[in-house]
Amino acid sequence: MSTTNLHLDPTGRRPGLFGVPTLPEGSPKLTKKDFTSTAEVRWCPGCGDYAILAAFQSFLPELGVPRDNIVCVSGIGCSSRLPYYLDTYGMHSIHGRATAIATGLATTRPDLSVWVVTGDGDALSIGGNHLIHAIRRNVNMTILLFNNRIYGLTKGQYSPTSEQGKITKSSPMGTVDLPFNPVSLALGAEATFVARTVDSDRALLTSILRQAAAHRGTALIEIYQNCPIFNNGAYELLKDRDESAARLLRLEHGKPVRSGSRGVVRDGDGGLRIVDLDELGPDAESRLVVHDAHAADPSLAFALSRLESPEMAGVPVGVFRSVSRPAYDDLVRDQIAVAVDAAGGPATRDDLAALLAGNDTWTVG
Repeated sequence: MSTTNLHLDPTGRRPGLFGVPTLPEGSPKLTKKDFTSTAEVRWCPGCGDYAILAAFQSFLPELGVPRDNIVCVSGIGCSSRLPYYLDTYGMHSIHGRATAIATGLATTRPDLSVWVVTGDGDALSIGGNHLIHAIRRNVNMTILLFNNRIYGLTKGQYSPTSEQGKITKSSPMGTVDLPFNPVSLALGAEATFVARTVDSDRALLTSILRQAAAHRGTALIEIYQNCPIFNNGAYELLKDRDESAARLLRLEHGKPVRSGSRGVVRDGDGGLRIVDLDELGPDAESRLVVHDAHAADPSLAFALSRLESPEMAGVPVGVFRSVSRPAYDDLVRDQIAVAVDAAGGPATRDDLAALLAGNDTWTVG
C-alpha cells in the first residue's frame, strides 16, 4: 500500500497509528470504492456533507489500514449519517456522546484507527463537556466537526455557533447568545492538534486529514460546511474566488501569515490585527507574524483563532497547532500493564469477583 503522504517512523510504523495494523506487503491497493458502502446517501441536494464524504472516502486508502481496523463514530445530526456511507466499522451513537464512546474504543482497542464525525450542535451543545475532556485528555482519535452554524436535522434552530442576531425558528427576534469559536475552544482545552478548512476546498481538507492521521492524540478539524436549506450561503464570502483570496489567511508553519495584499501583525497590546501591506512600508514582509504550529505555548495559535469575525474579513484556515504530548489511552494501557505485572499476570475471573465483593461492600434491606 502506498505511504507517500504518511511518513513512517524508524520502526516502519506511521506515527499516528502505532498499534494499528497495516496491510501486508503486496496486498491489493485499496481505493475509494473499497470505502464506499452500498447505502443510499441521503442529504439534501447541495449539502456540503457530500464534498466532505467524497474527500474522506478518497483519503482513507492512504492510511494503508485494513477496513476492519477503521471505525467511525458519530452522534446525532445530518453529519452523523456519515458512518452509513463508509464500508468500515461504524457506530451511529446518541446525541453528543460520540467522543465519549470513541474514548472507550481508543482505550480498549489500540488496533483501531478511530474517527469521530459530529456537528456544531452535537459536539458543542449537549456534547460540549465530552468534547473538551476528550481534547484535554488527548485521546487518540480524529474529530471531524462539521460547522454549518445551524441545527439542520431538526429543521433550522440556532446552534452554539450561530452568529448573534441570527433569526431562526427558535430565535424569531434574533439569538442573543454569544457563539462558540470551535478552534478557540479546542485550543483553550489544550488540544495538541487543531485545524480548520472549508468543505469545498478538497485539497486543503485532504492535506489536513493526512496531518491529523499522522498525529498521536486528539486531532480536531473544524470544517465550515454549507447547509443549503436552513443556512444557505453562510460561508459564501469564503467560497467566492475573488473574495476568498482576500479573506482566507492560509496558515503554513514557518511562513508569514498573509492573504494577498494583507497580512497579520502584532498590535500595541500584544494581540494580532490584519493590515494592508502598503501600510507597513518597504519592510512589510519582515513585520508579519510567522506561524509556528509546533510552539509549546498555544498563545499564538489562540490569537490567530480570534481573528475570525462575523464579517469574515480575515479567516485563518489550515493547521493552527500540532504538538506532541502523551496520549490518554497509551498512558492507561501502560498503567494496566504495570498492574498486571505486579499481580503476577492477567487477572482471573475469581480475582475480579473477589474485588467486586471486597470489604467495602454491604447489603441493603
